[in-house]
Amino acid sequence: MTLDQDSRKKLGRLDYKDAYFLRRFLNSQGKIYPPKRFGLTATEQRNLTLAIKRARFMALIPYVVK
Repeated sequence: MTLDQDSRKKLGRLDYKDAYFLRRFLNSQGKIYPPKRFGLTATEQRNLTLAIKRARFMALIPYVVK
């Protein structure tokens, strides 16, 4: 499963407030998918992880999905 061109552009200007986009990178338990699943580079994965963690802290995304 790779990302389309529009999603690649969004990764370049990633924002923690875009919770709907960030949820694509979480599984049903709320865990972050590994970079190989979407073909992300190490830099993109680090930025994505940071944005997800910030969104969790601000309560935009749950830590654990029951």
